[in-house]
Amino acid sequence: MSEQITVIGGGLAGCEAAWAAAQAGVPVLLQEMKPSRYTPAHHSPLLAELVCSNSLKASRLESAAGLLKEEMARMGSLCVATARGCAVPAGGALAVDRDLFAKQVTEKIDNHPLITVEEKEVTTLPGSGITVVATGPLTADALAEDIVRHFGDGLSFYDAAAPIVTADSIDPACSFRASRYGREESGDGDYINCPMNKEEYEAFHAELITAELALLHGFDIPPVYEGCMPIEVLARRGTDAIRFGPMKPVGLRDPRTGHRPWAVLQLRAENAAGSLYNLVGCQTNLKFQEQKRVFSMIPALRNAEFMRYGVMHRNTFLNSPQILTPSFRVKELPHLFFAGQITGVEGYMESACSGILAGKNAVRALRGQPPLVLPPQTMAGALTVHVCDTTVKNFQPMGANFGVLPPLDTHIRDKKERYAALSARALEALQTVLLEEETA
Repeated sequence: MSEQITVIGGGLAGCEAAWAAAQAGVPVLLQEMKPSRYTPAHHSPLLAELVCSNSLKASRLESAAGLLKEEMARMGSLCVATARGCAVPAGGALAVDRDLFAKQVTEKIDNHPLITVEEKEVTTLPGSGITVVATGPLTADALAEDIVRHFGDGLSFYDAAAPIVTADSIDPACSFRASRYGREESGDGDYINCPMNKEEYEAFHAELITAELALLHGFDIPPVYEGCMPIEVLARRGTDAIRFGPMKPVGLRDPRTGHRPWAVLQLRAENAAGSLYNLVGCQTNLKFQEQKRVFSMIPALRNAEFMRYGVMHRNTFLNSPQILTPSFRVKELPHLFFAGQITGVEGYMESACSGILAGKNAVRALRGQPPLVLPPQTMAGALTVHVCDTTVKNFQPMGANFGVLPPLDTHIRDKKERYAALSARALEALQTVLLEEETA
């Protein structure tokens, strides 16, 4: 058997898989089709390009996303270490300068002595050699067709990205800086808040639900995945649907009035310079001119300069419980591993985490060692259980959340204390596994 591991795909999962294998002392060939070919959602020639958002979700250990990132950090994650080094203020979340993040990950991959990056579009699954397939939810057509030939029809859903505006085009007279419930890390507040009164909100809502949609060429629109729903789809569920969702005003007080607004759009820094801001929760499939027209109805954005409009694209994922083992290895083709969103994990860090585990298990397969399967008490282990749960009848993507963890032996009523206890238990279980791995 070849003493090399091949990784197909240079997104977060692929980079983590390549890094994990190389850090274990195994040569890696990382194949990425950019920049000769791009998916509809990708624009940068760099590896580890962030598409939908620059937010990697919460950092606090008593949060599911924060716990997952801490577990990954302890497993030697390339992406978590890089993200922490190029973070931008975002309250309790870990958000990054997207270009800087991708640039630094690319540099680390390029400079690793055991990783060779090859610009190549892979069109068929390899018939031999330990390989990690991390081609993401927008796998190129030829390879996607070959995957279908091997494993049958996968599932699909649509993912949407939010618009980005320039900071200096946001009206400061109609906005204020603050994080919800005062959870800011910098003194001025990490979010720009764009409040609306009842009349302004209802006018905005009325135009949002009737605005013209962009065409999705070649595909009919399937049911939209709840975790990344276009704001216009959510808005059609009722007048107050987004006011109790992404535009909820709770935890915020408008300093101009001293009162809580009727609704609030939050803007989050898109880059370290603070020159670009993302419309939080406003992923959309509206036509570009409609996005400008409708979002400019929000008083603080009446003169907003849009640097990127929201887009919508198809995501696909495997019926993983029928295909993969808990080590992310293909049951019927044991030389293959899959990692990333194509496996049915949802979110940037979740995808990256699956890459770590697939990379580590690819090394173990190469060396004839038993697989690394994390305990379900860990967030990474619980997500693996979800991906491989053969009892699930309608498999759907899953992101990090405390609901996937086994309950504590003793119930703790206070939610914050309960989450802290679940996190402490997870890290203790992970540490036990990592110590065993070191002494093996």
